[in-house]
Amino acid sequence: MPPILIAGAGLAGSLLAAQLARAGYRIALHERRADMRRVPVAAGRSINLALAARGWEGLRRAHATNLVLHQALPMRGRAVHERSGAVHMQPYGIDADEVIWSVHRGQLNQTLIDVAADAGAELHFNSRLDGVDFEARRARLVDENDGSVRELKFEVLIGADGAGSAVRAAMEAEAPLGQHTDFLDHGYKELNIPPRGDGAPTLDPTALHIWPRGGHMLIALPNPDATFTATLFLPHAGAVSFSACADPAAGRALFARDFPDVLALIPDFDAQYAAHPVGVLGTLRCPRWHRGDRALLIGDAAHAIVPFHGQGMNCAFEDCVELLDLIEAARRAGGTDWQQVFARFEQARRPNAHAIAEMALENYVEMRDAVADPGYQLRRRLELELARRLPGHFLPRYSMVMFSSLPYAYARERGERQRALLLELTAGKSSLDEIDLDAAAASVAARLPPLNG
Repeated sequence: MPPILIAGAGLAGSLLAAQLARAGYRIALHERRADMRRVPVAAGRSINLALAARGWEGLRRAHATNLVLHQALPMRGRAVHERSGAVHMQPYGIDADEVIWSVHRGQLNQTLIDVAADAGAELHFNSRLDGVDFEARRARLVDENDGSVRELKFEVLIGADGAGSAVRAAMEAEAPLGQHTDFLDHGYKELNIPPRGDGAPTLDPTALHIWPRGGHMLIALPNPDATFTATLFLPHAGAVSFSACADPAAGRALFARDFPDVLALIPDFDAQYAAHPVGVLGTLRCPRWHRGDRALLIGDAAHAIVPFHGQGMNCAFEDCVELLDLIEAARRAGGTDWQQVFARFEQARRPNAHAIAEMALENYVEMRDAVADPGYQLRRRLELELARRLPGHFLPRYSMVMFSSLPYAYARERGERQRALLLELTAGKSSLDEIDLDAAAASVAARLPPLNG
């Protein structure tokens, strides 16, 4: 039997390979880059990741939970750094155990490659997908080291090869997919904040730090080695932009004005600013994710999103769980009809992928501006209080996304209804003391049905 060919040994491809190999399928995992366990991870392109409930479920299915837990740090909330220097903690969850986890993309990817190998997947690096004969179920693969070409027969082809997917390009070459990418007019640049001289972290390691500045922002996530990965988000053009801050001197001037506390923590700021590239951000919209019973796109290859809700990886891992469940259900029913499996996968995941893409864009505005707004802060305090008073009936949208497995589409629709009530209940108010909480809870309970699931 030919293998299931998975293109891309990134996070989603490695996790899916591990899950399917553990379930007894023959898996051939091909990656165009070198084995990242053997070569240094490129600097400036990682964007530390926020691992949440959906992601943990994917790791559990691959028996990787304990391995990842050792390299993840819990973050209990946002530490919002105002221009004045004041810092305010905004808890993520209702309870103390509701945290999100900071993980380093490269370390996590290396771990998942190991997990896939241990599960029995065949791993091939420096192996670039160069073309696909879908009718014959054959993939053309080029060895990036010596240029040699081989053809591989596959049962099905799964594209987990990112936003620039070669599998998607091969599908597009056969028939237009209607795909387009909406690029954000903002980019990002990463910087590393080292520990203090005594090895201690320079910032609170239990928080995701945000310096909101309206049209731009800086964030910093903790690492197990007491460093922080800081990411600067700026427009590409304009008065305050990467175009205007193209060299280290201009970058230093920006930090001296808007993030002076962070500038003081990066002794080699100029060298890092010059060396680390500016990354692009975009939302991929692709109306078709599969090609009959031959090929399927998952993760960023199907629905790349911007990183501002910390859900790109979590959504991709949820793709893997959904796909594994559909494949196993088909096998138990007597045989795997791949076209039906792929169609059901796309039908189930598309509305949720669209919803989280929109919520991620909305969350960028919230992070760079609203978190410092008194009105937002009051609504946030009220929604946490309502969640405590109405368990099973009211849950903040952020909690639905990060701490539950409620479908993204449901979380977005329910969140909009709850936001309308919060705006109504806080209108003209400046503090929680001015709100009749008993009456507010009764009103919400009367006007919203219980949460699904």
